[in-house]
Amino acid sequence: MTTPEGAREKKFFASKRIILLNDGIRGHRHQALGIAQWLGRLAGASVTEVSVPPLSGLKRYRHLKWDARRLPNATPEESRAWLCRLDFPIDALAVPPSSLFISAGSSAAPFCLALAKALKGRSAVVMTPSLGTKGFDFAIVPEHDRSALASNILTTLGAPNHIYRPALREAGQELLKTLPPLPRRVLALLIGGGDANYRITPAWAERTLPPLLEAAESSETALLVTTSRRTGEEAEAAIEAILRPSPAARFLLLASRDESNPLPALLGLATHVLCTDDSVSMVSESVTAGFRVGLLRAGRKRGVLPLFKKRLGLGTDRFDDLFASFARRNALEDLGEAPAPSLLRAFLAAETQRSDVPLDEARRAAEWILERWAIGNPARQEATQG
Repeated sequence: MTTPEGAREKKFFASKRIILLNDGIRGHRHQALGIAQWLGRLAGASVTEVSVPPLSGLKRYRHLKWDARRLPNATPEESRAWLCRLDFPIDALAVPPSSLFISAGSSAAPFCLALAKALKGRSAVVMTPSLGTKGFDFAIVPEHDRSALASNILTTLGAPNHIYRPALREAGQELLKTLPPLPRRVLALLIGGGDANYRITPAWAERTLPPLLEAAESSETALLVTTSRRTGEEAEAAIEAILRPSPAARFLLLASRDESNPLPALLGLATHVLCTDDSVSMVSESVTAGFRVGLLRAGRKRGVLPLFKKRLGLGTDRFDDLFASFARRNALEDLGEAPAPSLLRAFLAAETQRSDVPLDEARRAAEWILERWAIGNPARQEATQG
């Protein structure tokens, strides 16, 4: 039975809006979207996406790095002035007071903070922006960022994401309409790409994919594969040349040629998932979908910069700590780089590789925000005083 206080609190949330600030980076959007959608499901608040203006070069440094450093302590008037200097259409956002602004990544974070201040809203940032987390009402920071603890920070295991289990089967069935009949075992292979720490190269594909195809063909397993925007055309060409001739490869999406996101559909059809270790997001999404993920090691970049980052605590060892945490929860098995067919066959031997520990960090973050967002609204104040 709903209490009067609960009814008033539900009415409070339903009258608010959630504004998602989108910087155009898919991985950032998915993290913020996952939390925003759970806020909508749990509280009934509507979600609206707003794109932030892309800035580059000197203008980016001046506004997002130099000027933005004052935003954590800025007044509403100063925040509005910062937005106006960037020609942001602030007056077009007709939002009620105490609405929530949410963003992920460093480019959108200053807009999120400035809008919340200027429009008397609340601010939530996902990941650790270069601006820092001071000044935000809520900061959802991955544990592997190793941020200092504070009352406005919630640490998550991996990346919160937009994967919603009840919707995966439907997405999978839509994709299935375009595929030939699939066998009992279906392996989703999620390939990331190069960044400051990792590299996916043609040589990596030539070492890793043939043993995988051998294991799939010998175990009557269908292979559904997607690359990412970071994979690169040279690596994709090698991946395609290796996979296309194999009868086991039933689906291949090359991200440089197709901007659609097949991940929910692949997770909806798969019985097993393999993912490269360069993508914390894809590993986290697969774990959220309920899989015990097989981790494939990508190549590591060498040189002075990776070594320097490691000594600063910004290297790949922090991601290894995350993967070890997943493994302790039976949500991941580290298969190494270019695992032998026998190891892959052992991974595929089970009818499915599922985790028995549910993990949905987007929902947990949404519940944490809701508890704090409600503080200050009349229903919560009356309940506390009563």
